[in-house]
Amino acid sequence: MFEPFRYEFFVRGLLAATLVGGLCGLIGVYIVLRRMAYIGHGLSHAIFGGAVVSYVMSFNFFAGASIWGFLSAILITLTTRKRKIGADAAIGIITTASFALGIAIISRYKTFTRSFDAALFGNILGVTAGDLLAIAVVAAATGAILFLGYKQFLFATFDPEVARYYGVPTGWVETVFSLVLAATVVVSMQVLGVTMIAAAIVIPPIVARLLTDSFRVMVLLSSALGAFCGLGGIYLSYYVDVSSGATVVLFSAALFVLVLAYTSLKGRLSAAERRLSRGDALPQETSSTFE
Repeated sequence: MFEPFRYEFFVRGLLAATLVGGLCGLIGVYIVLRRMAYIGHGLSHAIFGGAVVSYVMSFNFFAGASIWGFLSAILITLTTRKRKIGADAAIGIITTASFALGIAIISRYKTFTRSFDAALFGNILGVTAGDLLAIAVVAAATGAILFLGYKQFLFATFDPEVARYYGVPTGWVETVFSLVLAATVVVSMQVLGVTMIAAAIVIPPIVARLLTDSFRVMVLLSSALGAFCGLGGIYLSYYVDVSSGATVVLFSAALFVLVLAYTSLKGRLSAAERRLSRGDALPQETSSTFE
């Protein structure tokens, strides 16, 4: 049971996955409530292009991917403000073009194709102390930003039109949120991979939403569930010998199925109890009317 903890690479990967899971769960609440689940998927694919370019230019991975991700996030935000272009169309164009650029460069320089398996699917073997520090910094910064701007983010999430009317700078709020999301995707790539990040962002808040109607509880619960899924997924990946990103997502999906089944069964039992209580009360009411 404790065998994996003897290896330093596993401990680093476990810590990284736990932090990434909690971070994705935290920011995912705002994405799910905005009904913009596709932006996590799209932005992760966009950043892949920047990661490839930074590799080819022998540039620092985090610096190159971050710059590319921030530019993509700002471009998506600006494009979605155009009434003639929907958010889904803007994300589709920008992210697909960026991902295609990365694939084109990989196919051109085939000597390093295998180096991007981790970027696509995640690999805890590649997590370094520097990666862990970057994840911790982004997680702390994200938590601080969302905490300090709690009311603004909350208002802009549920009703941006009314928020704008009351003086909330929704444009800046959306831009800052997009940058935070881009930073989250960048630091998550090594653990989850490009193809799995979107699921890690979306599943924990959806599970939390099934369990509570309170926004504050949902934020805390989603972060905790994300961290739990990251920890559990990485632990299982050691034994099943499957990529870390895929295992984390499958673990999260299994949790979603269990919670969905639990809440559905609970709802049916509650409905049955209400029907029985009404059925028991009916004869008493009927008999009293004839007395």
